[in-house]
Amino acid sequence: MSPSSLVKAKLIACDQGIEDIEFMFNPIQLDFGQTISLNKNPGARTGRGLPKVTFAHPEPCTLNIRDIFFDTYEDGTSVLTYISKFQKAIDFAQAGDGNEKRPPIYVFTWGDQKYIRCFVTNISYSLMMFLPDGTPVRAKLDLTLEEVDESISQPGMGTPANVNRGDSRR
Repeated sequence: MSPSSLVKAKLIACDQGIEDIEFMFNPIQLDFGQTISLNKNPGARTGRGLPKVTFAHPEPCTLNIRDIFFDTYEDGTSVLTYISKFQKAIDFAQAGDGNEKRPPIYVFTWGDQKYIRCFVTNISYSLMMFLPDGTPVRAKLDLTLEEVDESISQPGMGTPANVNRGDSRR
């Protein structure tokens, strides 16, 4: 791949029957976050009076991508066709036959980088420009993804190997 060729960010579907989601324009920022789950015992105190804490486990990593733009003004088509792909990731019971027990699993990729194996936990969007007939032609979407372990998968489901959250040590 030459350095000048544009590669779009994508959510690659790991589940059969679910389509990949390609971003129209690449994000300008990826915000990762992770916390540790703590158990605080209110009855047990340290010498300074703070509750004694035991460390339970790390919580899944989250990835927030804000200001994902979509623009169909030149085509004159509705921008909602792009937004609906993200909505299907949240409203997963409507996307299939209604028997789904969990949201679809994706890998967020951009070029050769596979950042996070995840599901979509939140989307919010704004429609920002309209044709004279009311057709929305520009939108901005915010997306939250949450990491999911490969052990959640059903047998036979594929996933890209070597998911990396940007840390070269992984």
